[in-house]
Amino acid sequence: MSSNVALSKSAICPGLFVPSIAQDGLLVRLRIPGGLLNVAQCEAIAALADDADSGFVEVTNRANIQIRGLQADVSIEALEHLQAVGLASPIAAVDALRNIMGSPTAGIDRQQLLDTRPLIAAWNEYLTTRPDFAVLSPKFSVCFDGGEAVSVRDRPNDISLVAEAIDHEILFRLHLNLGDRGDAPCDVGVLVKPQESLPLLSAIAEIYCDYTEQVLKIEKQRKPRLRDLLHDWGVELFLQQVVDRLPFSWQRSESPANTLLLNHYQHLGVHSQRQAGFSYMGVVLPLGRLETQQWRELTTLAARYSNGILRLTPWQNLLLTDIPTPKVAAVQAEIEQLGLYVSATHPHSAIVACSGLSGCKASATDTQENALTLANHLAEHLTLDRSINIHFSGCEKSCAQHHTSDIALLGIAQEGEATYQIYVGDDGSKFGRSLDKTCTFTQLPTVIEQIIRTYQAKRFHPNETFRAFVNRHEIAELKQLFNIAQVVS
Repeated sequence: MSSNVALSKSAICPGLFVPSIAQDGLLVRLRIPGGLLNVAQCEAIAALADDADSGFVEVTNRANIQIRGLQADVSIEALEHLQAVGLASPIAAVDALRNIMGSPTAGIDRQQLLDTRPLIAAWNEYLTTRPDFAVLSPKFSVCFDGGEAVSVRDRPNDISLVAEAIDHEILFRLHLNLGDRGDAPCDVGVLVKPQESLPLLSAIAEIYCDYTEQVLKIEKQRKPRLRDLLHDWGVELFLQQVVDRLPFSWQRSESPANTLLLNHYQHLGVHSQRQAGFSYMGVVLPLGRLETQQWRELTTLAARYSNGILRLTPWQNLLLTDIPTPKVAAVQAEIEQLGLYVSATHPHSAIVACSGLSGCKASATDTQENALTLANHLAEHLTLDRSINIHFSGCEKSCAQHHTSDIALLGIAQEGEATYQIYVGDDGSKFGRSLDKTCTFTQLPTVIEQIIRTYQAKRFHPNETFRAFVNRHEIAELKQLFNIAQVVS
């Protein structure tokens, strides 16, 4: 095992070689480039989870694996095994850099323009063998989007390369994150060929390294983000510095209008692949968590019915792929026997929650337990006929989900029972439009049920989304429609 720097558990971003301290013990996070895992890797993850008191495997919103509740550092022998199966970087100091993101349907998506899996693997190999990159912020993040229907181009990353068809040629359009935490990266008008993408990323990372080293000479405790460099220099000066390091020139082109494609929940349910006769199946993981035994059973299913690969998604669930279409019903039945679901409209697919009181001292509420209770209540009392996104956050940081949800529930500090502020729709802010109403968690399941029932009864047509419904009403109208005061009085 190799390590070039001394690391500290006080690091903001947990890694594998250096866990962070949480309320429930040590927290380790494994980078899973592109979200792809084979059987040997899945078995190694299960063994690591068995060493934790929680007995759970968690999928994060970057398609990482997270293990909570460890009572001691991962042993050297375990780390060496994880390196051997490709779950840990050969250089410990760069292992904490953020996961490389790609569409979970890369290579199988019927809409894709380009299979990004080889590029993700190549960039990961390069990134994790550059010890000088250890100086970078651990939040340095890169995304490859191949034009899939299950798009990841709107996920928050420092750099996104988005495939685009131009004059019968597939090119990558460069996007850089210029905004705040959680914002999608912005098109900067640069086009490169796929084979030029890795030299481009290398040039960006090296310039970022040089800038970081200069900043650290002045601010020794703070590693700058890439967006700090962009704000300091300006985009055009930065791009000029990058192109000066490249052995090729790039094209400059403004982005065409309306290029953003939403995934429409095609990461859940059963869908045909581009390979004739095969399907993939998106599996709902309640709050992104699986018991170790469930994890092992899913690995067995992947080996028995398909190619032995699990694909993690940044929506905290996973895909089983390359299933012969005649076997789909059998696979779905076995998944349901595990207590899991594949439907995009099951309440468990709707709800996202941060770690809450059990895992984070900043949280005002037990978001995990509250979210599970709400999901079970909704499953028992109503039928969702369209996908809805409900986000529990224990504090203002919104760690579990950076983009705006359909319904956001913000925990607030208050003596006695857990209390939540309710937000709906989208007004450009982190949580959405406030209903100016708080309620205890005892009241909350009934309130959310009433809100959803009202939407289903009052929408213009069955295909109107929840967000479209609430956004076309003023807050005063929504209060009257939802009649929350009657429930919480």
